[in-house]
Amino acid sequence: MAMDFYSQISENKKMTYFLFGAFFVLIGILAFFMSILLGGLNVYGFGYFTFFGILIIIFALISYYTCDSIVTAVSGAKVADPNTQKQLYNIVEELSIASGLPMPKVFLINDSAINAFATGRDPKHAVICVTTGCLDRLTRDELQGVVAHELSHIRNYDIRTMTIATVLVGIAVLLSDLILRFTLFSHGGSDSKDNKLFFILIIVAVILAALTPVIANLIKLSVSRKREFMADASAVELTRNPLGLASALEKISEDTEPLEAANKATSHLYISDPLKNTKGLWLKSMFSTHPSIESRISALKGIKY
Repeated sequence: MAMDFYSQISENKKMTYFLFGAFFVLIGILAFFMSILLGGLNVYGFGYFTFFGILIIIFALISYYTCDSIVTAVSGAKVADPNTQKQLYNIVEELSIASGLPMPKVFLINDSAINAFATGRDPKHAVICVTTGCLDRLTRDELQGVVAHELSHIRNYDIRTMTIATVLVGIAVLLSDLILRFTLFSHGGSDSKDNKLFFILIIVAVILAALTPVIANLIKLSVSRKREFMADASAVELTRNPLGLASALEKISEDTEPLEAANKATSHLYISDPLKNTKGLWLKSMFSTHPSIESRISALKGIKY
């Protein structure tokens, strides 16, 4: 059944809120268990918890405010020359006007793989970067679709969303680790009931420590995949041409060349998995930052406008 892009955007927003709700439920469960553990045991490690919690927040803030500089440097991206890359600049400029966004900085990666990314903490500090493969192998309509997708990430504040998700993963993992440590370093009482309770606490703590990083990261990756669908739908809102982006994604899916400048830390930023290592495997798709290209193309072709 075809869906107009406003409904597509609305559905993906709702799913993102639901996934963030799941995040807070997970952290709430961990915090509840932690409070029981702290209230029932004579421990003095709360300073450890506070210290590492502050470290996570500081790291997230530094990453958030410097993400554009860090990502472009790591990716080997250079500022695109407006004189030699007139078509690219024209596309970015016209879509910026259509979206009501300020003109972002435009960067170029010298790589024949077809890919692109956007970064920056807000529209005033945004960067759009494409590979030379995009310029050489995509038509104007296809390149417009790719740029519109990346501008949509900026417009939808997806960098901010994923930064928050990363912080929540860090907090969840920290809490589960502390629960395990506090449990292991505590001592069961002499009473047999206390020993049984202590044994149960250890089992629960080990399960939480093992499952929390997996569950938290799965939620984060689900958020990332939903934001990709949302950016696709938002791109159609800007271009009114779903087939342009769909055609670009088809070319990307046929391109087997990995992007040399990409790594696991930056792969989630790109329009498609730049490492080319998740295609066709259900288990790997669960741990992928992107939905399958096939599902994205199908969604784009089903959009009414």
